[in-house]
Amino acid sequence: MNLSWFIARRLAASGKNSFARFIIRMAIAATTLSVAVMIVAMAFTNGFRQVISEKIFSFWGHIRIQQNLQGPASNSDEYPIIRNDSIEHYLESLPETKELSMYAIKSALLRSKNGIESLLLKGVESGKGNSRYRGFLREGNWISFPENGYGKDLCISRYVADKLLLDCGDSLLVYFFREDGSKTARKLRVSGIFKTGLEEYDKNFALCDINLIRRLNNWEPGSIVAYEIFLKDHAKIDSINNRIYAELPQTWYSQSIQEAYPSIFDWLNLQEQLKNILLAIMMAVAIANLLTCLIILVLERTRMTGLLKALGAKDAAIRRIFLFKTGIIALTGIILGTLVGLGLCWLQKTYGFIKLNEETYFIRTAKVDVIWWQVIVIDLMTWVVAMTSLIIPTYLIRKTNVIRAISFR
Repeated sequence: MNLSWFIARRLAASGKNSFARFIIRMAIAATTLSVAVMIVAMAFTNGFRQVISEKIFSFWGHIRIQQNLQGPASNSDEYPIIRNDSIEHYLESLPETKELSMYAIKSALLRSKNGIESLLLKGVESGKGNSRYRGFLREGNWISFPENGYGKDLCISRYVADKLLLDCGDSLLVYFFREDGSKTARKLRVSGIFKTGLEEYDKNFALCDINLIRRLNNWEPGSIVAYEIFLKDHAKIDSINNRIYAELPQTWYSQSIQEAYPSIFDWLNLQEQLKNILLAIMMAVAIANLLTCLIILVLERTRMTGLLKALGAKDAAIRRIFLFKTGIIALTGIILGTLVGLGLCWLQKTYGFIKLNEETYFIRTAKVDVIWWQVIVIDLMTWVVAMTSLIIPTYLIRKTNVIRAISFR
């Protein structure tokens, strides 16, 4: 049997009531807390990013394809393009494509008895990914799409409904302006009220039948503003967007949703940086406590160190005793921290007891997304960094004087 391991186990099992015993418990508690906080922080950040990304992607897709001889346009551009069969076939044939849809945009003024609100109407087609919009509905029903003509339903955001004091089933006048300066009005009905939780969408957009926009603009049947691609794996957005951009005809271009809304994704990246800072701090707390614990253990066992040296034990063997013992402490803290962290994540996922201000964080309930390989990495990193850091203080044993150590009280 390995002598260092045998002595370390006996020391770990010792029931001696001492200050070192208290320090050991504190080190285990600190390691447990640090690992639990790192796991919870990672899971909450993953969940938060997932929810916000899904909201953005559900409303706009992953990649947008438009045609413009003067270069990329913004969302408010209302210049029509004719559906192109070859372009659609190419986009649908991509193995990464999950769904292809199209839309049109029209600026409008909504007028009710209680005020006027300016926004953009996003016209969508029937049956083209409408389930993703319905996920945002808080009240009422989705837009109806008649077989002939155009739908007169309108889905507005909770923000617009509160500002204009509108409810489902209410009618309102919607004014549209044409390029020649003329305007027209339509009486539409509020069929549903949605809320994405993203201020940029809720304040600026409403949803309607794409045929309504075609009729108002006197566009040809089949006219659209752009295509939207929904990918099977959003992690490949940049690479697929670059490939599509290079393979499209000269007058066509593609744009990823990150390029269209950089501010939101910059904000999400900031959350990632804050998460990394928190992980570094908690890792430092765990290592500092383990180092303190090891130094106290070495000092408390000075007499034992002297006796072992007097009996011929080498410094390396004595160092391993303290490394084994501190390793047991670190491993205990890592296991307990993992169980506590995963338990908290399970409680939040099951009961959702942590609520957030949706106006600030864009979600009502904090979402957790536990990725198991990240949990394993946290545990392994904590173990490796801890054991690597603990090697340095054990070199104090080299300076231990045998005679003084044996007489140490």
